[in-house]
Amino acid sequence: MFPNLFEATKEYWRKLDELEVAYQQGKIPLEEVDTRVAELIAELATERRATFTYFRQSFQHWLTTQKETLIGLVILIIVTYAWVLRSITSGVA
Repeated sequence: MFPNLFEATKEYWRKLDELEVAYQQGKIPLEEVDTRVAELIAELATERRATFTYFRQSFQHWLTTQKETLIGLVILIIVTYAWVLRSITSGVA
């Protein structure tokens, strides 16, 4: 399952806005606001960790399955860079 950090952040801000409105209307005390804000932060942190873990694991999987392609690409880049450097230095002299 793909964690959706964008939606989790939108939900976090929506809940914070609701909490602010309730506090400004005097429906909840400041202590409860502090407690609920801490809970919301913990929920968002959990979603953030899940998202980062998902991306890290996806990258590791891609890296292991595409190892040969990546090595070939790196070799091609190094050879191209060396050729460009050699062309530049031989053209200057």
